[in-house]
Amino acid sequence: MRDESDDLRRLRRLWDEHIHRPFPETSADPRSQEVALYASWLGSMVEVALRRGALDPLHADMLEIRRAEGNRDLFRASAELGDPVRSYVARLIAIEDILVSVPVDR
Repeated sequence: MRDESDDLRRLRRLWDEHIHRPFPETSADPRSQEVALYASWLGSMVEVALRRGALDPLHADMLEIRRAEGNRDLFRASAELGDPVRSYVARLIAIEDILVSVPVDR
């Protein structure tokens, strides 16, 4: 197994913190679906990267496309849903920012 990079250690620490916090209460607001879908999508990549010690090449490509498309709908939903959701999304964006810096298994 390869040595864990600083980015991977930061990702592990932030992800551990994230998964131990509940999803913000949104009273089943349909706008929260965008946030929940993003969290699930991102989480599936984080879990694999942490287990493998590197980002899967397909996931790296998906992240690159997502970042090029932007997070307009995600930001809109978080702004409309208020502070707890904005904080939750900010943490997810921080996780994404670290994830793109994790070594890719080529």
